[in-house]
Amino acid sequence: MPTPTQWRKSSYSGGGEGNDCVEVADVSPEIAIRDSKAPGRAALWVPARVFGTFLGAVKRGRL
Repeated sequence: MPTPTQWRKSSYSGGGEGNDCVEVADVSPEIAIRDSKAPGRAALWVPARVFGTFLGAVKRGRL
């Protein structure tokens, strides 16, 4: 499993240090997701197409 090198946070990650969020990294063909408050802990890995479907549902207000 490759190691993510570039993590991104949502622009909605909250005030202060912006640590009230999750971070994602594109590790094609998967997406790695981790807790921004505990970046050294394990990450959740999901297929990129599944993550895209999830984001689409969130944007449409279905979740």
